[in-house]
Amino acid sequence: MNQVSILYHKTRIGELILGSHEGKLCLLDFRYRKMRQVIDNRIKSGLDAEFIVQDDEILKLTREQLDEYLAGRRTVFDIPLLLIGSDFQKTAWNALMQVRYGKTATYLDLARAVGNEKTVRAVAGANGANAIAIIIPCHRIIGSNGELVGYGGGLSVKKKLLDLEQGYRNLFEDSL
Repeated sequence: MNQVSILYHKTRIGELILGSHEGKLCLLDFRYRKMRQVIDNRIKSGLDAEFIVQDDEILKLTREQLDEYLAGRRTVFDIPLLLIGSDFQKTAWNALMQVRYGKTATYLDLARAVGNEKTVRAVAGANGANAIAIIIPCHRIIGSNGELVGYGGGLSVKKKLLDLEQGYRNLFEDSL
């Protein structure tokens, strides 16, 4: 049976679960989010794998880059990713990665980026099913009215990440 190496990583925004498979990151998510079991099951079945708690080079690199990002010293990640989901989800996640650091987009913007304005709900669903938070920046998606909407780590964490990216480092550090 295949293995996904996993570790838990405590950060300033909560405890995260990190997972890698064959030299690629396949999981970076909030340990205690509501969809935890659904996402874990999709990864396990998609790779026909079991989770094994053990460290590896990809998990070390991920922790380093994540800590740099949270300290305001990194704006781009260069970790090899393994996306596990439907073709549509992968298309939506790839479109998400085009939303640059410090910017936001709406679900409608994302639907347009995947080529069909009518897929707003499906894009929102793919956003919620994202297993690689922060690197696939689902926190950068806001409601069409400019409001913060759903986030696996909670809206307060989403706000902190957006504030960090928009240069409000002092506010971020004071609020933790």
